[in-house]
Amino acid sequence: MTHQHNPFSPEHKKELADIAHRIVANGKGILAADESTGSMDKRFSSIGVDNIEENRRCYRQLLFTANKELADCVGGIIFFHETMYQKTDDGVSFVELAKKLKIEVGIKVDKGVVPLAGTNGETTTQGLDGLSERCAQYKKDGANFAKWRCVLKISETTPSSLAIMENANVLARYASICQQNRIVPIVEPEILPDGTHDLKRCQYVSEKVLAAVYKALSDHHVYLEGTLLKPNMVTAGHACPTKYKPEEVGMATVVALRRNVPAAVPGVVFLSGGQSEEEATIHLNAINQCPLLKPWALSFSYGRALQASALKAWGGKKENVPGAMEEYKKRAKANHLAAQGKYVATGQAGAAAGESLFQANHAY
Repeated sequence: MTHQHNPFSPEHKKELADIAHRIVANGKGILAADESTGSMDKRFSSIGVDNIEENRRCYRQLLFTANKELADCVGGIIFFHETMYQKTDDGVSFVELAKKLKIEVGIKVDKGVVPLAGTNGETTTQGLDGLSERCAQYKKDGANFAKWRCVLKISETTPSSLAIMENANVLARYASICQQNRIVPIVEPEILPDGTHDLKRCQYVSEKVLAAVYKALSDHHVYLEGTLLKPNMVTAGHACPTKYKPEEVGMATVVALRRNVPAAVPGVVFLSGGQSEEEATIHLNAINQCPLLKPWALSFSYGRALQASALKAWGGKKENVPGAMEEYKKRAKANHLAAQGKYVATGQAGAAAGESLFQANHAY
């Protein structure tokens, strides 16, 4: 027999819901700056910069200080552990800087993917051990939301029922632990763009994955009003020979969400999934222009699709910081408009706006 039990007080619920709504209010989105040290090595190697802590600090400083002019565009920043405790040249902690700008601070809390035995190369995500203690400390240190990434892939034999169920339950357990510590969980079931599958296949798999995730969240008594969803857009595989219009991507994505994501969820913040900066913006705009009823805020949580042009413009040189900041601001403002269905391509894209950001089996 199922028994009803309410684990949170009204004040606890209000705190979670208010945080979630602030992040995605009025077309705001998220800067995903939670790349691991290994991921930053890939980024820096592309521009010939050494992957040392000081360079990582300087690069992230230019992004965070640029947010002074982006209060209407960026509602949250996802930090990596190292970044949570770094400071600007003036000695101001990055967390304090974000809070002064009324930008919510988030933190990546998963420990990466590991193989799921008995499957065709599928994975689950580790990091539940000690998660409550880590969340409690991060909350004290200024974090109000968190991110946990699970990964599934489309092939002739995947995703398997086991992988879907396991990752859904891991996401639900993580979300429950976060909420116990007054942290809003971003639930991220990413379906990789690797493969030759068409748009219809991606939509089908996305729907099955989302259905399993929200069943698991319900089973774990997660308070949906205090969560955000970070899914892939419904797109064809990177190697699919058919190229679909933005309107088709928008319709397929919204239909998948409407069939599986409860209206209680305040916002859906899409990952860019290896799309170019401009492509990610155009698709987000098409999603928001879709004529179907959309009860959630539909916004962005981009890493590469907000930073590619800025990173290229910076090139590790101090004299390039102003130009790199402008590139980042340009992308943030474009996605802010796209999150409202108001983006119009001008043809004046950034230094890397049209470059594919696809990486096979992408890991953070």
